[in-house]
Amino acid sequence: MEEYIQISWLNDFVFCPKSIYFHRLYGKTSSFAYESNAQFKGKLAHKAIDNQNYSTRKNVYQGIEVYSSSFGLCGKIDIYDEKKRLLTERKKKIVTIYDGYIFQIYAQYFCLLEMGYEVEYLKLYSKDDNKSYEIALPNQDITMYEKFKKLITDIQNFDIQDKININKKKCLKCVYNLLCDEVI
Repeated sequence: MEEYIQISWLNDFVFCPKSIYFHRLYGKTSSFAYESNAQFKGKLAHKAIDNQNYSTRKNVYQGIEVYSSSFGLCGKIDIYDEKKRLLTERKKKIVTIYDGYIFQIYAQYFCLLEMGYEVEYLKLYSKDDNKSYEIALPNQDITMYEKFKKLITDIQNFDIQDKININKKKCLKCVYNLLCDEVI
């Protein structure tokens, strides 16, 4: 059986490839054991989506399971407005639009397309400051689309024994830094 890549892993892998290994190592362990305060607050901000009570409109899908056999992806979307053909990825607070955020919404986009939904618009939404950011569709930003495909390949081929380039600033913020042999 082929293993699917969790959509939520895309941003994590960009942050640090070894974080996926540690996510899986912890498995079903309570996230309180390793989660940072920022991650905890992010999950709280996501509660309305997860509980599917963000909207009562029938054309607004929230927190539904999606998959793409073409890319080997699975996960959940945040919000899809079928009438507007708008897919929205919500974040607690967006200060910088990281590639990982775009890769997550691309993954959701490809999953929805493969499942027969029409998506014409992508948006990142920052809950804390109520700001929205339009994101170009993959066919409108070939550079990001190529980076997205490379990321999928990199995740599929990742070996925990491989040496990675580390960023000391990221490592200091990483919830797994005490477990990681990359940290100096």
